[in-house]
Amino acid sequence: MSEFSGKFVKVSEASPHVFLVELNRKPLNAFSKEFWVEYGEIFDKINLKSHDVRAIVISSANPKIFTAGIDFQSFAEIENFGSEQARRAYHSREYILAFQNAINAPGRCPFPVIAAVHGPAIGLGVDIISACDVRYASSDATFSIKEVNFGLAADIGTLAYLPKITSNDSLARELAYTAQTFSAAEAAKLGLVSKVVDGGREGVVKSALDLARLIATKSPIAIASTKQLLNHSRDHSVSANLEYTSIWNGAMIHTADLKQAAIAQATKSKESPSFQPLRKVQGKL
Repeated sequence: MSEFSGKFVKVSEASPHVFLVELNRKPLNAFSKEFWVEYGEIFDKINLKSHDVRAIVISSANPKIFTAGIDFQSFAEIENFGSEQARRAYHSREYILAFQNAINAPGRCPFPVIAAVHGPAIGLGVDIISACDVRYASSDATFSIKEVNFGLAADIGTLAYLPKITSNDSLARELAYTAQTFSAAEAAKLGLVSKVVDGGREGVVKSALDLARLIATKSPIAIASTKQLLNHSRDHSVSANLEYTSIWNGAMIHTADLKQAAIAQATKSKESPSFQPLRKVQGKL
């Protein structure tokens, strides 16, 4: 879809309400500043345009690799921040915050974003998928939290997310401290991915799109609310989340989707209810 696609990110409508977003910077999907700025802007544009998107799958257009991570030539920009230490540090912080904001754009979407990983996902690749709701990997996928090999701590999201989204803190720390490459099976053991699909790109993208299509049949209000409450729970205590949920659902319980879903359940209809878009689409409700 040319309306949303950019120079390095290809967007297509895989099926009604489901978009496929593909990383597409040759040769290895290495991220320059222009690439990560575009990535964040495209997600925000899809979100704000509200073309009744109900799920997105992120993958790579390159059949051999998800991403090689950072294009280190882009670090030359940091050299232009000046020589005065305090100002240099201030501008570096702004740069990192903008980078984080772009890569975390999927979290701002009210619909689920599913990562379909094949081949190597190096460094920033782990940041990217950590910001997604669901992560699938092909059996040929490999991962590495590579930053310590370059004298840095991972700073775009991996270290913030891993303790929250994985179930093996010891393994997460081991992999972050050593920069060792780990397999799709080890990613599943870590809890980073929820499904490993035999084969390569074609199989994992198909599996992720099947999941996206299933999610797209559900009430957009219910899915957006579920994502909002899960994200809040990740970042807050149980008691705080329960209080927040009472306020959120106190408003959302008045949705017309509830009646439609109840009727479909009661009549055991084989067809999914037809739900209204979450927001206006092309000026219409």
